[in-house]
Amino acid sequence: MAGPGAEKPNIRQVAQLAGVSHMTVSRVLNDHPNIRESTRQRVQDAISELGYRPSMTARALATQRSHRIGVLVESAASFGPTSTLHAVESAARAAGYEVSSVFLRAGEKISPQEGVDHLMALGVDALCVVAPRSSSIADLRRIAVGVPVLVVKPDKDPTFLTVTVDQRAGTVLAVDHLVSLGHRDILHLAGPLDWLEARTRERAFHARAKSWGIRERPIVVGDWTADFAYEFARGIRELPDYTAVFVANDDMAVGFVHGLHERGFSVPDDISVVGFDDIPLARHVIPPLTTVRQNFDALGRSVVDVLRAAIEEREIPDQTRIPAEIVVRASSAAPRKAS
Repeated sequence: MAGPGAEKPNIRQVAQLAGVSHMTVSRVLNDHPNIRESTRQRVQDAISELGYRPSMTARALATQRSHRIGVLVESAASFGPTSTLHAVESAARAAGYEVSSVFLRAGEKISPQEGVDHLMALGVDALCVVAPRSSSIADLRRIAVGVPVLVVKPDKDPTFLTVTVDQRAGTVLAVDHLVSLGHRDILHLAGPLDWLEARTRERAFHARAKSWGIRERPIVVGDWTADFAYEFARGIRELPDYTAVFVANDDMAVGFVHGLHERGFSVPDDISVVGFDDIPLARHVIPPLTTVRQNFDALGRSVVDVLRAAIEEREIPDQTRIPAEIVVRASSAAPRKAS
């Protein structure tokens, strides 16, 4: 590996060390399919040994691509969108791509059109949209982009490529867990229903609850924040009929538990609580939060795999719906009172 001040290794040195031609090294760098796996491994070993970094400018000229993915992110302060962006950035770097991102924040004047225009001006090869609202999807449909567009959303789409953590399956896991404990009256504290993931979780909750014969009751629509759920819980004057609450994200679940505590109610003795996301704080609150874990690393890899296939005009990978899993902790238990 070259030390400080040493001349940077070049592609011909990689070729010499690997015992191949410089054209073979170039094909490996550009993921050419007709390369023997043993040859590919020798080249990759030589790249690692020499610390070789290909020139993005030269690579772009050779392939007529920038090897840059644009990411348009809504609500970047929220755990899910932020985690998705970080996962896409990590997977893109591993695949030899750079990422440029634009954030659409509530209250700011930048529009989806302006965000897309900015990313396209950077010469991106593809565009990824994270945590969309239904209104943003409608805006995107009116924008002529000219590169592959992938939206991280729960449902397939006739216009865009899609990848998602399986929101329906995650919700089913949460409901089934509570039912297995004996709960038959469950409240759903939903996210804002213009958000596609919140709407999907809400619909999946109702469908699964109905299949179990659980009492139907109106949902409570929140705004993703702990403050909203805290104030809602603070408004509960006496122990409610429902014995459990499925909360659409962990931030609200933490706020809800806090509010119940201040009202003198115990979790899980009085009310069980299940969240969604498995934020790092979830395992450290009191009681530790039962939640649905989203595998953001797998999501990021799938996003990049699908976009690379689209950029390179290859068959789109099948793995575009990432499994979720339930993480059982102390905030959920069998109901103490008869429902």
